[in-house]
Amino acid sequence: MQVVMSTSAAQLNPETLHPSLWRASQLARADTLCIDTGHAALSTLLPGGGWPVGTLIDLLVQQPGIGEIRLLGPALAKVASRGVFIVTPPQTPQMLAWCQLGLNPSQVVWIRSEKTGDALWSVEHLLRSGCCGAVLFWQNHMRSDSLRRLHLAAQSGETLFVMFRPMASAMDASPAPLRLSLRPAQGGLDIGFVKRRGPHYDGTLFLPMSVMHARPSVPLRDTERAREQPRYVPSGRDREAESVQ
Repeated sequence: MQVVMSTSAAQLNPETLHPSLWRASQLARADTLCIDTGHAALSTLLPGGGWPVGTLIDLLVQQPGIGEIRLLGPALAKVASRGVFIVTPPQTPQMLAWCQLGLNPSQVVWIRSEKTGDALWSVEHLLRSGCCGAVLFWQNHMRSDSLRRLHLAAQSGETLFVMFRPMASAMDASPAPLRLSLRPAQGGLDIGFVKRRGPHYDGTLFLPMSVMHARPSVPLRDTERAREQPRYVPSGRDREAESVQ
């Protein structure tokens, strides 16, 4: 069968034919809800103008503690009412620092696990529950099938799901539609665009630390609570109820 496309149809923008289509010279339209990053220079370079929810976001860091949480700070503050779950972070979370990002101590849950399998199980169930505002997951080594499972689980809801992995992981395949590399720079961060739905971006974006996030002060009534550790729950298949409360 010969298919003949009319001239008018051929001139249509690809997105008018299907939302998953876009020209190689333009950023794709986000097919999911996006949260403003709080950094105008970064938002303009992301499809949808922000962090996509209901999907996997890959942040590849040169080393932990270079400002990756401050980068996410404005978005985390917007979803914190539904809870922010931090899973297997490289250091013990300091609640005062999270309060400086605008989060209340009661909104942050720390999940620690000695076994990778238990951590993966916890993250998958948190994502499928659909009750979390954000899930932040640190992992050095991930199998491709595990990444796909988490990506599919994230699509069950509208959770901001971010994985922090080493820079070397940029060479590995990932189902994440957005992958950024983060390197420390004098006074801020250098952000590279490893993968995005849109034209290839060869350069890096420098975000000065002074404009990355305006830190709100901690209310006096929360100062003592901010000195405490975030709520800690153990990870494991036999602790499902605890890990999602």
